[in-house]
Parts: sequence; structure tokens; C-alpha cells
Amino acid sequence: MQPANPANMPNPAASPQPAPPLAASIKFKLLAGLGLWFALYWQLQGLAGYLAFSLFGLTPGSRLGEATLFFFYDTPKVLMLLTLIVYGVGVLRSFFTPERTRKILAGKRESVGNVLAALLGIVTPFCSCSAVPLFIGFVTAGVPLGVTFSFLISAPMVNEVALVLLYGLLGWKVAALYLGTGLVIAILAGWTIGRLGMEEHIEDWVREMHVNASDIPDQNLTWTERFGHGKTAVREIVGKVWIYVVLGIAVGAGIHGYVPEGLMASIMGKQWWAVPAAVLVGIPMYSNAAGIVPVVEALLGKGAALGTVLAFMMAVIALSLPETVILRKVLKPRLIAVFLGVVGAGIMLVGYLFNIII
Repeated sequence: MQPANPANMPNPAASPQPAPPLAASIKFKLLAGLGLWFALYWQLQGLAGYLAFSLFGLTPGSRLGEATLFFFYDTPKVLMLLTLIVYGVGVLRSFFTPERTRKILAGKRESVGNVLAALLGIVTPFCSCSAVPLFIGFVTAGVPLGVTFSFLISAPMVNEVALVLLYGLLGWKVAALYLGTGLVIAILAGWTIGRLGMEEHIEDWVREMHVNASDIPDQNLTWTERFGHGKTAVREIVGKVWIYVVLGIAVGAGIHGYVPEGLMASIMGKQWWAVPAAVLVGIPMYSNAAGIVPVVEALLGKGAALGTVLAFMMAVIALSLPETVILRKVLKPRLIAVFLGVVGAGIMLVGYLFNIII
């Protein structure tokens, strides 16, 4: 009888090993953190009432009392929601770096590319200050102009900060409406700009640049590193926007407590001129979703029309004057005017549509 071949014998060293202690500790911390988050979140309303009416001795139903209650409840609620979602999206973003996004979009057909670009804009880091390098990177990597604009419109407007704040303050229906209409505007506006064939209105020095998108390296990260990206996202995003959240909620609290019922309905109602006026007022303003959504909540609570308010919010975020000034470095005036006109028309159409059906 032949002896058993040692090569065929089970090798204890080759058997699957349990997860290392670090991975197990991370899982435990995640579960414990989620449990603590939910336990605290469900106590916020009672805690806000205690602070406003018991600790500060304000009268329930009074203007100051209601404004203070609004501030004490919405501030921790929004910051907690923001922290949780930004952490999760930060982990997700580790799969979609700007370089990888460029690689995905390069060479795609324009109709498919517009949809992909708008969807990727939701989970890709973006702010007005990065508009120029992103635009240059996309165009020089072979991404069509219209697809590039779909991304540039979607990324600042339909991002996790806006969606989290809308969900936390106004509910999932308004957040879903904003998500859907924002994506439609980004897709159709980018497609329209692409159909106009305005590549010659990109500044010459940008068109003369060229990079090979296939040379962009991929990143193979461990889960520990991806969770680290989530922590970094919280530190960088929440660390930058928390002051806008607090200021926005403070303004919203003032509107909630002191603006008479019906006043906003007469200014930001369903009149034919209200939507274009809201867009024109919103464009010069400089704010992000963290600062404007709490104001939107208060305006709606005082009788402003949903379509008019959403048009105002979209104009503030997607057509901000600082971003337009920054884009002037890479775009000629005619293309900037077309960008503002096409996106502004889409925003007004959304405003009118919601004012009609809601």
C-alpha cells in the first residue's frame, strides 16, 4: 500500500484563518457606534424640549420659545445625520476617486455618459474650488464636454449633504423629489450643451492639454483603509460645514419663530413671477446645502410654495456666482452664458412643475 501523499494531506497552516483582531475590533466599534447613535437620536426631541422650556424657562408656544426649540432640536439632529451619512459615503467614495471617475467616463457615448456622470456626481468629492482642476482633467482625458457638464452640475447640487439635510428636515418624499429632479436637470442640461457643439468655447490652453486616461492608476485599498476614508470624510466635510449648518438653522429658527404665517406665501408662492425671481435671487448668493436647507425648511413652514423654494435652493447651490467666476478660467463667456441659461431654465421648469402638481 502506497503511503499517503503529503501533498494531498490537509495542511493546517493553509486552512482559513479567523479575521485578525483589528478587523473584529473595527466591526465591534461600528456596531457599538451605530447603537449609540440611534439611542441618542431618538432622545433628541425630549432633550430639546427640556433645554428650551425647563432649563431656559421659556414659554411653550411663544415666539422665542418656538424658535429656541427649533434650534435645539434641528442642530444636533442634522449634525448627527450628516456625520452618519458622510461616513458611509466616505467609505463608498474610496471606490470612486476623481481619477477613477475620469477613467469610467472617458470614451463613453454621450447619452450613456450623461447618465453615468450625473450618478457619479452624487458620490464624488466636489466643491466650487475644485471646479477648474476637475474640468481640465475630464476634458483632457477625453470625456465629452456635455458629459463633463452633467458631472459638474450634479456633484455640487445632488450630493449627500443636500440629501441628508432634506431627509432629516423635510422627509424622504422631498429628498427623493430633489434627487430625481436634480439628476434630470444634470443629465438633460449636459446633453443639451453637448448637442450645441461648443468645444471651441473652451479656453485654448485647456484644449491643447492631453492626458491618457488609461494611465490613471487604480487603488486597491483594504477595508481598514476604506473605513479610514470615512473618518477622513467626516473630519473634512462635517468639520467644514458644521458652522453653516448652525448658522442656517439659526436663520431658520428666526423665520420659524418670528415670521408671520402667510407672509412667505405672498413672496415665494405660486405666482408666475415667483420662480424666476427665486432663481435670480439665488444665483448671486454664496452658500452650500448645509447653510441653505435649514432656511428652506423654515420657508416651507411659513407657507412658501415647494416648487419656488426648490428652485431657489437649486439656484443657490448649482449656479453660485463664485463657481461661475472660477469656471471663467477655463470657459469663454459664451459657454458660461449657455451653461447658466440651460441650467437656469431647467431649474425654473422644475419649480413651475412642482407648483402645478403639489
